[in-house]
Amino acid sequence: MSRAIVIGAGVAGLATAGLLARDGYRVTVLERNGRTGGRAGTLDRDGFRFDTGPSWYLMPGVFDHFFELMGTTTAEQLDLVTLDPAYRVFSEPDADGAAPSVTVPAGVDRVRALFEELEPGAGARLDEYLSSAADANEMAVRRFLYNPFTRLSELASADVLRRLPRLATLLTRRLDAFAARRFRHPVIRQILGYPAVFLGTDPRSAPAMYHLMSTLDLDEGVQYPQGGFWRITERIRALAEEAGVEVVTDAEVTSILTEPSAGRERAYGVRWRDSAGAEHLELADLVVSAADLHHTETRLLPERLQSYPERWWRRRTSGPGAVIVMLGVRGSLPALPHHSLFFARDWDTNFDAIFGDAPRIPETASLYVCRPSATDPGVAPADHENLFVLIPVPADVEIGSGGADGTGSPPVERAADAAIDVISRWAGIDDLRDRIVVRETLGPADFAHDYHSWRGGMLGPAHILSQSAMFRAQNVSRKVDGLYYAGATVAPGVGVPMCLISAELVLKRVRGDHSSGPIAPVPAPAREVR
Repeated sequence: MSRAIVIGAGVAGLATAGLLARDGYRVTVLERNGRTGGRAGTLDRDGFRFDTGPSWYLMPGVFDHFFELMGTTTAEQLDLVTLDPAYRVFSEPDADGAAPSVTVPAGVDRVRALFEELEPGAGARLDEYLSSAADANEMAVRRFLYNPFTRLSELASADVLRRLPRLATLLTRRLDAFAARRFRHPVIRQILGYPAVFLGTDPRSAPAMYHLMSTLDLDEGVQYPQGGFWRITERIRALAEEAGVEVVTDAEVTSILTEPSAGRERAYGVRWRDSAGAEHLELADLVVSAADLHHTETRLLPERLQSYPERWWRRRTSGPGAVIVMLGVRGSLPALPHHSLFFARDWDTNFDAIFGDAPRIPETASLYVCRPSATDPGVAPADHENLFVLIPVPADVEIGSGGADGTGSPPVERAADAAIDVISRWAGIDDLRDRIVVRETLGPADFAHDYHSWRGGMLGPAHILSQSAMFRAQNVSRKVDGLYYAGATVAPGVGVPMCLISAELVLKRVRGDHSSGPIAPVPAPAREVR
């Protein structure tokens, strides 16, 4: 049995390990932290259980497919609840103090009626927009997201060539401009543009191709896995271990070992250090790094073997950083549904602060707020609420780290205070601050420390055109045979679904599979009926 080592037990690392194990490899996963899950982590305090990373369940078809590859189904692994409303949008108060909000319901017919109410004629235009988004999503899944880009013929297929004029438009036009050509209402434009932030980029820079995201929430609806995203990582790890994977925590990989082989270098193992400081040598036939690509390339490999050296990173555009605020609140918060978006009126100034030439924490930041206790009673004590607040900020470790009960760095805590004030004022929760019983924050320096995150970014390189699909760092080293890459910093990109796809791309590379679409699951053996 061939041996494989996977560096990092985040979603991508665990998923890659599981797929390789089912393909016949004996797999060991080495995780530097004391827990698995990576950015999809959890924090337990005083009866509250917070997801510390992803909280919006996107691209359900990707989860369905991954679980099929692991010999099971989403229904067997997760308890999904459809959210209604899907989410609510709070807008910055007007001069007279009024703070309008728009509630996005479940069901495309109701969404169409909402758009028509906001802007006459927008309902019919939404149908056209979502039809385009569904077509783009189908093409992305079949030809781009699962494509290892090792055969030009997989891109020169008849369906892609037939769509070339439209594809050129979607790749060269920007998402915000694409929406603005069809809708005038500012909140509608923001609803259609903000998904770019979940892809780590500015909607003014994201290709219009990413309007495909709108079919995932406005058309298909929004779901939530009971137990939160920590439940997802638990199940992925459990499936991997059932397939024979060994997971070792508190194991910091310090170098990837290579040796000459047929005129090139080949990976044959890693050195790692345990929590007591003891050094270990682990040998393998292949190595997969699901750690941050910048760290892998510039810290675990010598310069001569780096496919993506430091000078390459100087030409890359980072996605945003984040200040994350986790709040335990006494009493109920009916004004907030499960998901809420708080949008600053000056959209351009907000994104200029995060992505512009003079990056800074926005003075009035747009926010994402998750209240999982609206759906999942297990995440908070009785008569309390659980709030997760995400504040996009520049990817800059100088912003600092978070802490418990206001003990984080001053910029992080100031951003947290400002966000609490925004939620309180815009949502009409006047006593919110007085009802907070638990407060924990995270900042860019925490991402850098905990996950070796490049520049302290929350997600990885931004999904601008030059960093998407075949233009993104790929899943195999160009200089070291037997060395593969998975996770948000490589193809296909950021987010939990993309990490699952990256695991499949590694499997394709290992197998020599050049196909552009998802791998066909192996049917489960028929059960004997007696």
